[in-house]
Amino acid sequence: MTRALHHSATGVLLPWSGLDREHGPWPPGVEVHTWDGVTPGTEPDGEAAAGIGLWVMPYAVPDAVRLLPRLPNLRAVQSLSAGVEKLVPLLPAGVDLHNGRGLHDASTAEHALGLILAAQRDLPQWVADQAAGRWEPHFTRSLADARVTIVGYGSIGAALERRLLACEARVVRVARRARPDEGVHAVADLPGLLPETDIVVLVLPENPDTVGLFGAKELAALPDGALVVNVGRGRTLDTGALLAETREGRLRAALDVTDPEPLPAGHPLRHAPGVLVTPHVAGGSAAFRPRAERLVVDQVRRFAAGEPLLHRFPRD
Repeated sequence: MTRALHHSATGVLLPWSGLDREHGPWPPGVEVHTWDGVTPGTEPDGEAAAGIGLWVMPYAVPDAVRLLPRLPNLRAVQSLSAGVEKLVPLLPAGVDLHNGRGLHDASTAEHALGLILAAQRDLPQWVADQAAGRWEPHFTRSLADARVTIVGYGSIGAALERRLLACEARVVRVARRARPDEGVHAVADLPGLLPETDIVVLVLPENPDTVGLFGAKELAALPDGALVVNVGRGRTLDTGALLAETREGRLRAALDVTDPEPLPAGHPLRHAPGVLVTPHVAGGSAAFRPRAERLVVDQVRRFAAGEPLLHRFPRD
């Protein structure tokens, strides 16, 4: 049911205080509230909550959505995550949703590159050898001259590509639809691309078209020794199929996202040979906060001026 929104709700709710000290004063007439999503008893309520028209949600606080019923005149929600598919069905009708496109490009691309280099140059083995007091040098794979297929070529994929090219890798771009003018292949082209791929990087959002998109058939098409990297969403990669390929060492994997997530302590992925797992931290580096602050300040100023907000996410 669509709510009768009060467009006089010009207050904004932010996850951080003091942004005006760093970025200049807030526009006249805007009442700014802060809530970090975790400190008990600090949620806005009553008249303050009723006056909030724009809510910038705290980052990486999954249960922050519990505040939604307390914001009756909300007009727009700004998420600081790029992927907002799970948030869409939770928002009341009539509330616009804006995602954090671009905020995590550098962080996620850095992390993906780090995972690739760690796997290609056997860094987990060297770390284990250091702890055990071993000195057993051997030749490793390289990123230079490797053919890297990026599946989900958007802004994060482009940021990763720039880093890969600096490492002298060869990059193949894949997206949902082909973009011939940009040299981007369609997902439907994967059967012809994967057999020549040394490293495949998944940077996919989660939606009905992508869940399980990379499964047994796609993994089987990769050559022996290929590396599977996932920095998108865990459910886009079939965990069972990946385990079948990694248990015997045919394929390797470097994963920042998993299915299930969090990954249980005794899950076989944790012990599969050639598998490196990090706990969904690709977007969480020092590069995130300054970019997020600039976006938040810009959105508040746009909201105050009655201008369209950036990065509106389609809800239908």
